[in-house]
Amino acid sequence: MIQTMLTIALVLFAITITIAVIRIILGPSMPDRVLALDVIGVNLIASIAVFSVIMKTKAFLEVILILGILSFIGTIAYSKFIERGVIVERKRDR
Repeated sequence: MIQTMLTIALVLFAITITIAVIRIILGPSMPDRVLALDVIGVNLIASIAVFSVIMKTKAFLEVILILGILSFIGTIAYSKFIERGVIVERKRDR
């Protein structure tokens, strides 16, 4: 029963990621695309966690942590780019 529920969860996460990819391609604005990238990151983390439970291993926990950090940094970088037009500001003394 639990294996079936975990498999259904993986299928639903895959469908959600597919819908988010479509939103990235067809998104009318840049904030929609950034939000879709964030949704993909969260769903990848959740699907890796479910896969880790299915496989009965803790080997994927480091992958989840690294993916979460990279997803967060990517979302912040895209948000700064949308807001200011640059990601890293450099002050020039000239």
